[in-house]
This record gives sequence, structure tokens and C-alpha cells, in this order.
Amino acid sequence: MKTDAESLRRIALFADLAPETLSRVAGLSIRRGYRPEETIIHEGAPCRAAYFIVEGRVRILRTSPDGREQVLSQLGPGRSFNTVPLFRSPGVNHATAQAVDQAVLHAIPKEDLLRLVTTSPDLALALLRDFADRLDHLTDLVEDLSLRTVRGRLARFLLEQAEADAVTRRWTQADMAARLGTVREMIGRTLRAFADAGLIRFDRQRIELLDREGLEIEAYGEVHG
Repeated sequence: MKTDAESLRRIALFADLAPETLSRVAGLSIRRGYRPEETIIHEGAPCRAAYFIVEGRVRILRTSPDGREQVLSQLGPGRSFNTVPLFRSPGVNHATAQAVDQAVLHAIPKEDLLRLVTTSPDLALALLRDFADRLDHLTDLVEDLSLRTVRGRLARFLLEQAEADAVTRRWTQADMAARLGTVREMIGRTLRAFADAGLIRFDRQRIELLDREGLEIEAYGEVHG
């Protein structure tokens, strides 16, 4: 199903495109829907298209040979993924993408997007900016995994996820482990240690933050005011 240009304007990468470029993008875009937990693309498979999220959330992850998952990012409406492999040889998907919940995406086939880039400088510049943002994100991720302990990464995760001093969204320990680059058992031990230290409290499906300053010290080594 083809899409219209105005719906694409909500995609961050397309927000500043000239009207004629946006119209050409819309003419190439195909609207697709995915069920919760449905796989959109597989890591290592040939790159067929770039994807742009209209509704829902998408989890981007890689899997080690022993089956351990590392979540690279979780993207919401307006974000894009699988744009980088379009420009690389042999052009395989760098990661697996899965719908977190009901998701609606626009897909643009690889060859169509590459042809459009060669004649639309504004689209080429938008893609370069998008690549720079991805590089910044991955640099931060490498810093987290190499320089911060699991304890520090988990403390920062809780602070970032909290709303009104509580993490209300349900995260399983396996989900947290995949997001933070560790194993479920380590997440469980660290959460218990935080609870024993009076930093957090478990309340049904919530994790309450009892000592935000203490968590900030765990996460950053100092209190961020």
C-alpha cells in the first residue's frame, strides 16, 4: 500500500526535505504492519529495504553465537532503521529488528532509495545526519559496555526509565539484561543489592526509586543536579 507525503513528514529523517523530494519518497514508500514480537528483518540477511516507523516501537538487537542478545536500541514513531547497510557491500542487515508492540512502518526498497539519493542532495544530507546520530549512539553504547559496571549501567537505566520516581513499565530481568549487555542472573542480583541498600523498592509491577541521589552516584559517580 502506497503512502502520502504528509505522513512521511513526521519521520525525523524526512522532516526538512523539499516538497518535491518528499513527494518522490512517498511514491516509493510501501506501508506495512507488524504484530507484537514479529520479526521485521533478520541479522545477516540481504538488505532489501530501509524502514521508517509511523506507529509503535521497534527493538534493534544482535545475537551472539551462544544465543545471548544485546539490544542496541528501541525506536519509536518518527525513527528509521536499516539505512546504513544500503550503502555497504555485501549489503546485509547489521541487526535483527522486532516489533515491540503493534507497529506500522514505511519501507523503501534498497535500489529505489539509492537511485533517489543520487538525484536528491537534500535526502543525501539528511541520511548523513542520520548516520552521524547513529555513530554517536553506538559510541555511547560502547562507552557504557566497556567503562561502566553492570551496577552503574542498571542504575542509569532505572533513572532514565522512571516517571515520578517509579519505573511503571514492566521490564523483565531478561529484557533488562539484553538492553544492558549482561545476563539475567546479574540483573537479579544487582536489583536485590539496590533494594537491600535502600535505593529501590519493588511494589507489584513497579520499581520505586527511594533514593534518586544514591542511584545517580551509582550511575555517574556524582549527583547530577
